Amino acid sequence: MAFIPRASGRPRAFTLVELLVVIAIIATLVGLLLPAVQAAREAGSRTECQNNLKQVGLAIQGFHDGRRRLPAGYVSAFDDAGNDTGPGWGWAAFILPQMEQSGIHSKIDFQQPIEAVAHAEARASIVRPYLCPSDTAPAAAFPVGPRNGTGNLLATTCTVAPANYVGNFGVSEPGVDGEGVFFRGSAVAFRDITDGLSTTFIIGERSFRDAEATWTGAVTGAHQVPTPKSPMAFQRNNASNFILAHTGESFDGAHGATEINNFTSRHGQAGNYLFADGHVSLLGSSTDYATYKALSTRARGEVIPGDR
Repeated sequence: MAFIPRASGRPRAFTLVELLVVIAIIATLVGLLLPAVQAAREAGSRTECQNNLKQVGLAIQGFHDGRRRLPAGYVSAFDDAGNDTGPGWGWAAFILPQMEQSGIHSKIDFQQPIEAVAHAEARASIVRPYLCPSDTAPAAAFPVGPRNGTGNLLATTCTVAPANYVGNFGVSEPGVDGEGVFFRGSAVAFRDITDGLSTTFIIGERSFRDAEATWTGAVTGAHQVPTPKSPMAFQRNNASNFILAHTGESFDGAHGATEINNFTSRHGQAGNYLFADGHVSLLGSSTDYATYKALSTRARGEVIPGDR
């Protein structure tokens, strides 16, 4: 009978080459998985952002049902030169009860300015539905005030909570008498949007990668500037730009805007927009610029292509 040797009780170890092959396979699999995981995460964040805007849309509808008009873009008196003198509260502050934020709303005296000492707690309150989950907005209130020509704060007027959703002023520079639905002292009703509720957007995104925004409104005397890591060149705008945006001079999806008071987002080359009829659309770089501008006006009678 032939002799059959017993197998050794000690397990056979991996050779160095085998170990390196296993590591290489694992690294390849991780490399293939990461983009898929990131894409899935962004898809979820984009959907959450859309749901935030739908909630805002319902709140605005509720406000309109009660007042027969949309909230003002922001409310401010002004001097002989047309400069805002406050109080400055904006559209997102007026709809706080409809956003289920009555606790914050109850702490605001809308006849007093945003920067009043009594408003310290309210103006610094984070309202989660006003923040896009894909963005990098500050986790706490940030300082605003007048700034010099290089962007340095000359004085801190107050701190305000961040936001990622800004009102549509229209095509021209935000402030007074916009072509959109939100501007100083505006009282636009749905019946005034003669271009069509489904073809006029009222709210869009602004990324803190590019510029500041707040739900509170236009802080009197403050300037809106790029955020510290913004790729945009330095600009200094009046305070209405904290709460409003315009379709401006160019459009290239989420990023590629030329001004800090444009709409921008972190959803690749696209951004979410809330329309007057309550639906939310993702508008990207494939959107024709003329169409994009037409979607931002309420009563100019432009023809909007069916595919946008």
